[in-house]
Amino acid sequence: MAIAKAERLMNLALCLLGTRRPLTKRELRGSIEAYLQTDTANDEAFNRMFERDKDDLRELGLIIETVEGLDGEIGYLARRDSNRLPPITLDAEEAAALGLAAKVWQQARLAGAASGALQKLRAAGMPVAEDPYDTPGHSALEPRIPVHESAFEPLLLACRDRRPVVFDYRKANAARPGQRQVEPWTLECWRGHWYLAGWDRERAAERVFRLSRITGRVRLRSGAFTAEVPDHVTVRETVESWAGETANGTARIRLRSGHGYPLRAKALSAREAGDGWDELEIPYGHGLDAWLVEFGPDVVVLAPEELRADVVDRLRAVAKG
Repeated sequence: MAIAKAERLMNLALCLLGTRRPLTKRELRGSIEAYLQTDTANDEAFNRMFERDKDDLRELGLIIETVEGLDGEIGYLARRDSNRLPPITLDAEEAAALGLAAKVWQQARLAGAASGALQKLRAAGMPVAEDPYDTPGHSALEPRIPVHESAFEPLLLACRDRRPVVFDYRKANAARPGQRQVEPWTLECWRGHWYLAGWDRERAAERVFRLSRITGRVRLRSGAFTAEVPDHVTVRETVESWAGETANGTARIRLRSGHGYPLRAKALSAREAGDGWDELEIPYGHGLDAWLVEFGPDVVVLAPEELRADVVDRLRAVAKG
């Protein structure tokens, strides 16, 4: 369905860009294959489809003019001079930033798109940033964003196209997954894990989901979003909060010596507790219990009591399978 719509939009854009005079809806209907396949007796259905397509093209940045002819009939065209992009001008630092961003996606499914975009920019005259330490197959700086979850690609497309999704999600303290109906906003990578931020329809509230806990296939749904999409800064703050980065207190834990270096890096204080254990004071915020569970038997929560109870509940849920 998405491919068919993209093809229809492309054909409509080519028609509007390729004409020297305004084309009426009747002429466009007879020129585009997808419109020819609509019921010729159902003008209302065609009109709705055409108006949606025209709005989608304008949202993508195509400037479409509406012209009234001598006979009073409305025509449409997209002048090439009005839709021509300005010359690309990038300095060496901007070019280096784009090249670095393209390298980030080399292990993801966006690798082909990133490489192709970089080649087009270079062909358009973008300066190539040279890395004096770069050797074939190696580089002084090789950033990576790992993407192992099968849910990543369909969720990325759903965020881009503003399509609601349905998936099964297993909470860390639940033995079985439950179905979620979500309006996806954006994907964020935080501490090596991917998160989806969006609007949970059943709970009527914004939620953040860790992609590694999505089970089964992500199903796309039709229809418009029911909740307003916030700006990127708000979404990122939500992801940070649900990932445990917003601390509003402190916790005391016992950590096995020689283990848990990410916890040690965040520690406010640390001391030897004897018998191969250290006692640490660390920031405490939402999501800390899920993070501590990942360290298994190397961590013991001393305080506060509610954090200890949350960690125990999560460990019991894991033990139940």
